[in-house]
Amino acid sequence: MRIAVLGAGRVGRALGERWAAGGHEIVYGVRDPGDPRHVELRSAAEPVDAIRSADVVVLALPWTAVADVVRGLELAEAVVIDATNPLGASGDVSGAERIAEWAPQARVVKAFNTTGWENMADPAYPAGPSAMLVAGDDPSAKDVALALAVELGFDALDAGPLAAARELEAVAALWIRLAGSGHGRQIAFSLLRR
Repeated sequence: MRIAVLGAGRVGRALGERWAAGGHEIVYGVRDPGDPRHVELRSAAEPVDAIRSADVVVLALPWTAVADVVRGLELAEAVVIDATNPLGASGDVSGAERIAEWAPQARVVKAFNTTGWENMADPAYPAGPSAMLVAGDDPSAKDVALALAVELGFDALDAGPLAAARELEAVAALWIRLAGSGHGRQIAFSLLRR
């Protein structure tokens, strides 16, 4: 599968490197592919070129950059995985729902936002895998995101429709609060079953 990861920060790199190790073709979409900071990337291109022929587009950008990037791309029919968190943004809809408004033909799924990049690099814990919650309205797009999460070793969980992204973004805010208040970044959520 060809995956365009838009953003080459810690989250984007952790996801891209793991999926590349699993045999996927990864291209990073970055503002300046010639920037020396991107020299070690497997493949880098401007976002408009990175998404060309991609099966999946992953948004791993700072929230402040998302609107401009998404509005500048042709994402019709694409599976778009939103891994962002609009921390501090106001409104009664999630960032993922906003992305769906900006790219109405895209099949937007919320995933890979509820934990830190360290867990994307290694989701295994002694008690079992950490959970990855996935929300979306398009069943086949959601299946793609769930499968990609399973490939990384997560316990992938269908959290419902795209509107559930509101709760997923709240889970992310909680993880960030816990990580910053003495628990450190080597923590993750899991779903216990009986």
